[in-house]
Amino acid sequence: MKNMIKVAVIYKKTYVFLTKYHFDKSLYYFIMEALSRNKKLDVTYFPCDTIFDVSKIENKFDIILLPHNQTDGSPDELVGIEKSKIPVIARAGDPHQARKFNPEILHKKLKISYYFNFMPPNYFYKFYPKDFRYKEILWNLEPRIYQNLKPFKNRKKEKILITGNVGKASLKSKIANKILNPKNSTYYLYKLRVKCRILPYIHYSPMKNGKFESDDYPVYLSQYRASIAAASYYPVTKYFEIPASGCLTFMEVTEVNECKSLGFEDGKTAIFINEKNYKKKFEEYINDLDNPKWEKIANAGREHALKNLNSDLAVESLINLMEELIE
Repeated sequence: MKNMIKVAVIYKKTYVFLTKYHFDKSLYYFIMEALSRNKKLDVTYFPCDTIFDVSKIENKFDIILLPHNQTDGSPDELVGIEKSKIPVIARAGDPHQARKFNPEILHKKLKISYYFNFMPPNYFYKFYPKDFRYKEILWNLEPRIYQNLKPFKNRKKEKILITGNVGKASLKSKIANKILNPKNSTYYLYKLRVKCRILPYIHYSPMKNGKFESDDYPVYLSQYRASIAAASYYPVTKYFEIPASGCLTFMEVTEVNECKSLGFEDGKTAIFINEKNYKKKFEEYINDLDNPKWEKIANAGREHALKNLNSDLAVESLINLMEELIE
């Protein structure tokens, strides 16, 4: 298309993920920065309360973009959307969260034409109707915040860093989660992460008051030579952030979580681990800390992530979706 695509980003003023005050700023960087700097897009932001009147922007925009298909981030109501001809694209939240609400009601109420997120389609359709249209877009990584980090050789090497949701491995905790929070607990979603936490050469410092040890997550990661990206069902944001920070990334890759689709290669850009081999892989590193191959793998992983998994490429993928809807 020759003309710029006019995009209306409509979101609640209270949506914490679109502020700079939340520890996870990846969505902020994508929605508020990466979209607006693309020369193919003319983006206007509409922060609102609970209701937004679509009739005010009819015939002025090509696309409505909602940052979340739930009402924490999107308006409770888009007045006049039933008569509007503007296609609505919405970022889907964690698909398993659909158990907590009825996505079909909001789908109709907000007149959503298409969904996107970084999860593989197979995982999305485990929880959403098969007739919902969905596109996998890897939007998680903002390259500019991963520049000028501490060199690999100057980082802590004796410990492997693990961050994020890491539940307790006790039997009591497992039983409680199985009863009170089935298929949605930390242990269920991040089983290998929980197992890794108890190992003596793992460094884990839980978040306090919504913050890591450092307010700057890339800087925090870059204090360590090695870190763990582990998730049981799909590649979470850490699969992008950790290699981008220059860490040797121990990456859980299985047939279930479909993380091979990210393009990393075992022994070349990351170290692939699973529930059977993780201890062996960790010990190979711990017992040979100064082997130059670790830095070589870390550097190659960083290059792959920044080159192939960055937010600007994700915007281009989203633009392709927009063009499909408005042609």
